[in-house]
Amino acid sequence: MIKTLVFAALASGYALLAMVLGNASSAQSPSSGPESPSAPEPVFVELFTSQGCSSCPPADRLAERLAREGGVVLISRPVDYWDRLGWKDTLASPANTALQRAYARRRLGGYNGVYTPQTVVAGSLGEVGSDERAVRQQIRSAKSNQSMAKLRVQPAGEQGFAVGLAGQTDAPTELILLGVSSVEDISIGRGENRGRTVRYTNALIGEKRIATWDGGVDSLAITNEDLRMKGADRYAVILRKPNGGRVLAAQWLE
Repeated sequence: MIKTLVFAALASGYALLAMVLGNASSAQSPSSGPESPSAPEPVFVELFTSQGCSSCPPADRLAERLAREGGVVLISRPVDYWDRLGWKDTLASPANTALQRAYARRRLGGYNGVYTPQTVVAGSLGEVGSDERAVRQQIRSAKSNQSMAKLRVQPAGEQGFAVGLAGQTDAPTELILLGVSSVEDISIGRGENRGRTVRYTNALIGEKRIATWDGGVDSLAITNEDLRMKGADRYAVILRKPNGGRVLAAQWLE
């Protein structure tokens, strides 16, 4: 059961989402007739990067291209452990560093470890963030091995967004709201990237756990009050297993 307040004004929107998601789930039953293939769910992609890392700008440019192409919910997560090299990353967060270390402890598939640039796909597959061929292969792999969880978002006017959830999970899963700045052009004055201006795509500004989901069909509200993270101009929701676990689903709020 979702542990959050559901606003009565959005009840009709939630019911519609629950019905659509329930039908999508039942369509997978063996007793159902043949169904046309549905489009793959968006794949969640995180780039661990740093303004103090001279190897990172190619990965930052790749992230910009991938985000522009679509089919992914891509965010940049600047880390703070390279600040000691002479330039304090203006976008970095200790929480990003902590998540990357949690991934490494869990041992990602692919290229595991704590390093930059690192791309993590669906919270499960790690790769050197500038290796375009390998990153694209990880995204393709994630699209072909998607979870049974489905996440849908519907605008609800002045009241925010209605979110519908359906499917299965083998453990309680967190619905997390992510606020990002869609474009950040940073002029770097010291360190390995001194004199460069680097563009960061969907740089993480803040994140907030909205609810816990145990599987089944459910719905809830993302209110406009939730969408007031200072500096954020775009938002996404993800379903993630706790403690740096796998990301089951992701959608932009738009």
